[in-house]
Amino acid sequence: MKLALLIANRGFFPSSVISSARAELTAAFARAGVEAIYPDLEATRYGAVETTAEGMVFAEFLEEHRGEYDGLVISLPNFGDENGIKAAIARCDVPIFLQAYPDRLDEMDFEHRRDAFCGKLALTSVLAQMKKAYTTMLPFTTHPDSPDFDRQLGEFAAVCRIVKKMRAMRLGAVGARTTAFKSVRYDEMALEAHGVDVESYDLSILFAAIRKLEDSDPAVQNRLQDLHRVANFANAPAGRDVTLAKFAAAVDALVADNKLDALAIRCWSELQQELGITPCAAMGLMNQEGIPTVCETDATNALAMAGLSLASGCAAGCLDWNNNYGDDPNKCILFHCGPFPMDLMEGPGEVQQHKMLSKSYGQGCSWGLNVGKIKTGIVTYCGFRTENGEVQFYVGTGNIVDAPVAKEFFGTYAVLETEDLQKKLQTISAAGFRHHVAITRGDVAEAVAEAFTKYLGYRRIEL
Repeated sequence: MKLALLIANRGFFPSSVISSARAELTAAFARAGVEAIYPDLEATRYGAVETTAEGMVFAEFLEEHRGEYDGLVISLPNFGDENGIKAAIARCDVPIFLQAYPDRLDEMDFEHRRDAFCGKLALTSVLAQMKKAYTTMLPFTTHPDSPDFDRQLGEFAAVCRIVKKMRAMRLGAVGARTTAFKSVRYDEMALEAHGVDVESYDLSILFAAIRKLEDSDPAVQNRLQDLHRVANFANAPAGRDVTLAKFAAAVDALVADNKLDALAIRCWSELQQELGITPCAAMGLMNQEGIPTVCETDATNALAMAGLSLASGCAAGCLDWNNNYGDDPNKCILFHCGPFPMDLMEGPGEVQQHKMLSKSYGQGCSWGLNVGKIKTGIVTYCGFRTENGEVQFYVGTGNIVDAPVAKEFFGTYAVLETEDLQKKLQTISAAGFRHHVAITRGDVAEAVAEAFTKYLGYRRIEL
């Protein structure tokens, strides 16, 4: 990742802080695995931005390098100058992060005092007048050498990853809306207005592609190896692994041919009736490889998965809010059939048939669940929907805990513990969200909320 770096100045403050700030900030960027780009140091006085003319120099640099950087960090080693910064960012359309240096209590004389605390307030006022989105984090002032700044820079990088990808996404809806679930309906035009282009495909396209594939096709063999790496097929009927591999290869081709970034797939009942499979294990591969793939044609929650994965740097999965956990008000059971990436699993799972679908459509029709255990630890969860032209979401954090369920429990599950669960469920249901929820590892809720609300224009429903 590349971030543009603007170091601000105000002339009657100590200029010595400018060169030290550049060294400290570039060291912090290096720790975060981020490359800093900025104009030639000779282009402006001290290589900083103070005057409107210097701001225009920086603005020209941003224009020349448009598309190379994912965000802009504005550093205030001293008070800074509003006019220069205003000119510098007039046409900037990437996320902007404001960092202000703290003053030291033992260095408050005129030679050392920074006043960046005050300068940051002045700058945010101007940015608000410009209607320019920007990001600030707590604490209000941070030194680039501090753990606080490392955390803030990492969170801002996550914001930038989300915004860069999700401002222009292509979502493939494969198959009609799952007939039994009106709950997963969504507004394509609302998504279009927020940069998401939805392409719809009939399942017959996949069936035709699968029929044309030979068992020996390299794409099929590669996917067969992938499937056996993540799942044990010992109890599956002979040949179902090959059919699943053909399904995965056909979907791969659809993604590649149409430049798709995410998928929502109608996973029942035609795949069972026509092919004798449930696509969970194959979908888990796609999720692991960076193509968020959600089942039951829940297109908007494919976007929730995308945002979570971009924020965390690991894959996301989708489950049902499924069961209470006895009398514990802050625990519940999350469940689904196994379309999970290895990032979320303790290890390879076991391929089973779908008990519900086999009961409905005949024994042996639904092999492909990858049943295993979801890793314990902190997770961020998120749900999406559309309403009256808006894209709405909720986001929260919790902990997947090592708590038992009945041995006979069907499918892949996790026991989630989260504060005030009952209140959150009440809010989710009152707002009309689905029974699905996307999760990823780690606490990335603030980065997700910042990117979604401030830069992508989604509306957050507070849990």
